[in-house]
Amino acid sequence: MSTTFVAGVEAIKSKLGLPIGSLTQMGTIRIGKRTDNKSPLIKDLVPLYNPEDLVFGGWDLFSDNCYKAALNAGVLESGLLTNLKPQLEKVKPFKAVFERKYVKNLTGRYTKKAKTKMDLANMLIDDIKNFKKDNNLERMVMVWCGSTEIYLQKSKVHKSIKSFEDGLKNNDKNIAPSMIYAYAAIKCGIPYANGAPNLSADIPALNALAKKNKVPIAGKDFKTGQTLMKTILAPGLKSRMIGLRGWFSTNILGNRDGEVLDDPYSFKTKEASKLSVLEYIFQPDLYPELYKDYYHKVRINYYPPRGDEKEAWDNIDIFGWLGYPMQIKVNFLCRDSILAAPIVLDLVLFMDLAQRAGMSGIQEWLSFYFKSPMVGEQLYPEHDLFIQQMKLKNTLRYIAGEDLITHLGLDYYEQD
Repeated sequence: MSTTFVAGVEAIKSKLGLPIGSLTQMGTIRIGKRTDNKSPLIKDLVPLYNPEDLVFGGWDLFSDNCYKAALNAGVLESGLLTNLKPQLEKVKPFKAVFERKYVKNLTGRYTKKAKTKMDLANMLIDDIKNFKKDNNLERMVMVWCGSTEIYLQKSKVHKSIKSFEDGLKNNDKNIAPSMIYAYAAIKCGIPYANGAPNLSADIPALNALAKKNKVPIAGKDFKTGQTLMKTILAPGLKSRMIGLRGWFSTNILGNRDGEVLDDPYSFKTKEASKLSVLEYIFQPDLYPELYKDYYHKVRINYYPPRGDEKEAWDNIDIFGWLGYPMQIKVNFLCRDSILAAPIVLDLVLFMDLAQRAGMSGIQEWLSFYFKSPMVGEQLYPEHDLFIQQMKLKNTLRYIAGEDLITHLGLDYYEQD
């Protein structure tokens, strides 16, 4: 995924492709009333950083530079990568923080070694500082594009900054590698977005540290294939008060993500993320006649021949007027990395914007990009894609000093 993102941005810089799927680069936003006919590009409304000037760095379990890694991934055509070879060969990874017990189907060959997890965090911090200095950078953003870790729940070590830092020093088993990366980023004052369903920064300790250090954080789990379709279809069904009996989802994919999710402990983390979507959209407690007892099943099957070209099937059993049954069948042949790459670009630019706008802590307005959005305590996550989009665009209007849009529309019509 990360190589597809980096190579894609380099291709866009070289005029070899378009940033399709990127809201920051291709999306517009309405300003004022409909009769004003004013809909600038988002990038012309708010001061987003120019992708032309982005510099890339990161960590990997393998020492291959970005060109070799992209070739091995097999997502982008070799001819395109050959044209980008000089740029991509310059992107070389740092050794990764990795522990196999958290991602059981991968073996790390290019990893850091240290006595404690705090030592590992400090090594990451050194990498960050050196990269910033070597590239003469003003600001940075970190996006987790790594694998899905085993299922972890919030525990005592996650409750406060002190308990978390003590846990790092004591090698607490409830601190996974993605949390160490998140800690290092936040300690360095760098916005952090989590593209996997791992807990990562979604714990009280790192939320508190983000507020203390004035760092934006966002996550979790990029909303790309099947779940993207769910957050489009489910709000439509609910808006028309159409009932649901069951929703069966299965996937086949053969990339590294599929290999990782072939382990049941990693799959449980992904499953929890994917299953939560419908519960919050349909709100069965408010509409028991329509949604109380629906059955929801999610399956992911590793199938190496498919590579990055994932196929998702959905069977949706619905019912309408007087309870008469109907069905919807969806067969979505998608490319995970192609759908994820523009999300990474948007998050980099929006997280940077948020920090410059003085916004810290959880950035719920970026829920649009995630399967399992982070939210503040006592709040439920909003999964409806269209509500998420409205929240995102109104936040951009707020940052730009423009009036928010409610879509009420009564002022267009003469009232008695």
